[in-house]
Amino acid sequence: MSIGGALALYFIIWWAVLFTVLPIGVRNAHEAGEEVEPGNEPGAPVNPNLLKKAIWTTFISGVVFVFVYFAFTLDWFSLGRLVPP
Repeated sequence: MSIGGALALYFIIWWAVLFTVLPIGVRNAHEAGEEVEPGNEPGAPVNPNLLKKAIWTTFISGVVFVFVYFAFTLDWFSLGRLVPP
């Protein structure tokens, strides 16, 4: 796998993991027991903790990337096996 391919794969994994991590622990104003100000969306998160989630996403993506990288390098699965001879 080339460096460009590895970076592209990590980028895709990172975004997929980010979208699975984003809803974890999010509370809206009603769930947090706060007053919703007029003009604000009632379902908007009170404190989304984006930096914390980005750090967790980077860590989880690294673990997933290492597994996928070795799976490709050790030929556990390949795209060539999907095409019949």
